[in-house]
Amino acid sequence: PLSAQTEAPFYEEWWFLLVMALSSLILILLVVFALVLHGQSKKYKNCSTGKTISNVEESVTLDNGGFAALELNSRHLNI
Repeated sequence: PLSAQTEAPFYEEWWFLLVMALSSLILILLVVFALVLHGQSKKYKNCSTGKTISNVEESVTLDNGGFAALELNSRHLNI
């Protein structure tokens, strides 16, 4: 005679469900992290560190480390 009680399949065990939930959480976090990094690299891709100067700014003499100086002496105030 066979017993009426059979063991539950492994995919219904608590440890298997826990492992699947944790691995799914890790996978979701990795995807989100990759998307955030991809978005930030795309956002700052066009920003330069001052190494390249556009054609408009090439004619301006950059005396103070890459920033065009604002000349206030050319404006005379009458007091």
